[in-house]
Amino acid sequence: MSIDIYVCWTVERRPRKGRLDMRVTKAQAEQNRAHIVATASRLFRERGYDGVGVAELMAAAGFTHGGFYKHFRSKADLMAEASASGLSQTAAQAEGRDPAEFVERYVAREHRDGRGDGCTIAALSGDAARQPADIQKEFAAGIESLLTALQAAAHGDAPGDADGRAARTALIDMLAHSVGAIVLSRACPDGSPLADEILDVCREEILAALAHGNSDQPTARSPEA
Repeated sequence: MSIDIYVCWTVERRPRKGRLDMRVTKAQAEQNRAHIVATASRLFRERGYDGVGVAELMAAAGFTHGGFYKHFRSKADLMAEASASGLSQTAAQAEGRDPAEFVERYVAREHRDGRGDGCTIAALSGDAARQPADIQKEFAAGIESLLTALQAAAHGDAPGDADGRAARTALIDMLAHSVGAIVLSRACPDGSPLADEILDVCREEILAALAHGNSDQPTARSPEA
């Protein structure tokens, strides 16, 4: 007499020793992308767009080269996003500061020497002029945002058409001179007397122009006058 015995068992699959579950959540992927953008923004300001490659950039951010294309289609896409990020930082730092305070902090040795943490406009405008239109559009939008922040700090609500145009003209002139001062000073050798002289002369002239412009504004009359 034969007996048939059927034995059933379940095999639990476990990761092989030394292997980890590498799945990344959506939130973590977004954090990784933001970290790459922030790292790229700093490195581009320090070295220019052509001064750092994708592999070096990803290594600086703590990721492998191959992971780059999970986040960006090309280096140009990252350049545009990193530029937008840096430009928005500059505009945010200008919020609530009147033009004179902005100039004091902007046309300064600390800003000149801190390329990676400084203004994207001063660091990369020359490079942006030779880049695709997408990057140039980011610069135009970023410069416009900075002007808006400065005008809001200086004048509050937008003035009338004539006064608004005059205020905008003065701010564009101030910004162009401030950016130019940083660019010229950085072009000189480190520690060069001329580099410091450029900053000192330009800062004094810009502040004097701002003070003269404010003195031209009519004084508001009291209700009893």
